[in-house]
Amino acid sequence: MATQTTRLPIPSHFDPHRVGDVWRVPYQERAAEAVVWATQHNLQPAAADQTRICLLAIDVQNTFCIPGFELFVGGKSGMGAVEDNVRLCEFIYRNLGAITEIVPTMDTHTAMQIFHPIFWVNPAGEHPNPAATMISLTDVKRGAWRVNPAIAHSLASGDYEALQRYALHYTQRLTDHGKYPLTVWPYHSMLGGIGHALVSAVEESLFFHCIARRSQTRFELKGSNPLTENYSVLQPEVLDGVNGEAIAQKNAALIQKLLSFDAVIIAGQAKSHCVAWTIADLLTEIQSIDPNLATKVYLLEDCTSPVVVPGVVDFTEQADAAFQRFAEAGMQLVKSTEAIADWQGIVL
Repeated sequence: MATQTTRLPIPSHFDPHRVGDVWRVPYQERAAEAVVWATQHNLQPAAADQTRICLLAIDVQNTFCIPGFELFVGGKSGMGAVEDNVRLCEFIYRNLGAITEIVPTMDTHTAMQIFHPIFWVNPAGEHPNPAATMISLTDVKRGAWRVNPAIAHSLASGDYEALQRYALHYTQRLTDHGKYPLTVWPYHSMLGGIGHALVSAVEESLFFHCIARRSQTRFELKGSNPLTENYSVLQPEVLDGVNGEAIAQKNAALIQKLLSFDAVIIAGQAKSHCVAWTIADLLTEIQSIDPNLATKVYLLEDCTSPVVVPGVVDFTEQADAAFQRFAEAGMQLVKSTEAIADWQGIVL
């Protein structure tokens, strides 16, 4: 059966004014409504889709998307992530019949990780100021920042010197591979905490899609390794230890999964970090297989915003430059308000 081409109305339960709030999704009520909605609009099980479309929703979590939470992505407007998620929810509802599967990624952290304040101390024993400190290879070499000895028991069986050698190795790897310098972030996306959860309105739209299309939402957790940053869901920033041993690996299963679809749509937060890094890693995989595959990747430009901290840092230029590179490689920049059927290369 052909994938549905009709853009659907938005269900009455969706309230765009609540997208910036945290609340409990009434699952049973929404499930019953989704079944009725599927019947009313002749929505077939996703397994019957002739054109298989995946929506990759990157880190659409409270910690990044709700004002007042740890790393709210305000973008240039100051309310970027909230505005993006209004459009993302509307896009999902309007295209329920076309989206085969939704893959939300979830940044997942504990306190003692290399990018959190507790991991580092200066010569005075003070922790770095989060979101305003970048630790370079030079900083580690000259001792401006060193691993906090107090965490060695938990992370290295008491071997502090091994952790310190690793810190030097890690920052060297970031430098060698042209990565962002190690950024010390506020504690965020904490496993078990409310910041880790998906934005309520987005979670509701994913659940509604799952029931209406009989398509299991595929959650992808990333970022739990204490010894590396993990902006991209496809692989951490550093994969090896001091002696060349593997400390992490690429998410080969997800890469294979994404490339099996006829089209992959990407949205989420933040455009300058986790979104850009994920797309870059996907492009690297594509170029190693067949560069023409890039044309089946669609970037929802109006459902993602860059990290902007007024008076501190603004990654807008870097984010826009990255998206331009992706477009030049064949990926397609699209808007959520456009009909999927009108996108170049998609036949529904």
